[in-house]
Amino acid sequence: MKATTSSNSLWIPLYLPGWGNAQSCCILAADVGGTKTNLALYEIRGDHPACLVEASYPSKDYDSFSLIVKDFLENKTNKKPLRLCAGVAGPVIDGRVEVTNLPWKMDQRLVSKVVGIDDVIFINDLQATAYGLAALNAQEVYTIRSADELIPGNIAVIAPGTGLGEAGLYFDGKYYRPFATEGGHCDFAPRHEIDIALLQYLQKRVEVVSWEHVVSGMGILHIYHFLRDTHQMEEPVALQRQLEQASDKAALISESAIRNEFAICRETMRLFVRYLAHEAANLVLKLKATGGLYLGGGIPPKIIDLLIEERFYTHYLHCDRMQELVEKVPIYVVLNDKTALLGAAYYAAYGPHGKAKA
Repeated sequence: MKATTSSNSLWIPLYLPGWGNAQSCCILAADVGGTKTNLALYEIRGDHPACLVEASYPSKDYDSFSLIVKDFLENKTNKKPLRLCAGVAGPVIDGRVEVTNLPWKMDQRLVSKVVGIDDVIFINDLQATAYGLAALNAQEVYTIRSADELIPGNIAVIAPGTGLGEAGLYFDGKYYRPFATEGGHCDFAPRHEIDIALLQYLQKRVEVVSWEHVVSGMGILHIYHFLRDTHQMEEPVALQRQLEQASDKAALISESAIRNEFAICRETMRLFVRYLAHEAANLVLKLKATGGLYLGGGIPPKIIDLLIEERFYTHYLHCDRMQELVEKVPIYVVLNDKTALLGAAYYAAYGPHGKAKA
């Protein structure tokens, strides 16, 4: 067994039993999310998958994952992959998963029969992201906070996008072993009066208010509507018109805040960044992630200007008696939006897929 420590990889040695011994073949990787599903065909020759062709599909335009795979195989390539590995937004149990924020029920055995690929594997999308960290180079990671001294230990990954994903990498003393969690669905923990008011506002709309309801794309919209509806923050006519026409309203709000436009957008993102900082610190504490904190998903790379402001790190450090621990943890933003896709490819090519069910 070898670790992923080549010169063009990051410093994360993953547990990849097939590293250095993978057969030459083609594998199909997928990243299945509530907004889009990315697929890529990789050729495995040696220690790094080479992408031959990739495509992106709007998930909600299709009734099933199998239909997307069939379209890809029929219209994007004439090569038949030996194996398919999909990182899926949802808890994978015995090869089955109900996709979060999407009305799909997926079974890897059924997909295998429908698309004609014998070996089909599902893993959680954040577990795939964790595997993908090994494939990145230094230019694909932005350092928010470096550590005076790197302390070997577990790694935490938090990824706000359509929803909120969380994962960890357990350090066994030699290798890192990625694992999935569903921590984004744990209860939102308000600290201040405005947080309590937001909680009460959301409790009228959902039975359980989770971190995903405030730290995600939908969370940005929830915070915005809360400020507009209960705190009487003005929604300017110009902004209202822009939102009516926007395909991604959360992105419009965050972009406006970065440009220092519209007070309601700035306040929305101020709260969002604080909540992200609090839950990031929570995850670091729960995993004792001295090896690092990685901010992935679709949102962090787009709001780096907001994250590098001092208030993110200040809120991150505000964690009862454990400030000394969390301040030793380096913090990074993953810039490559295909990290989960790369991770699925690495898992399919070199991982313990013959043993794993989730």
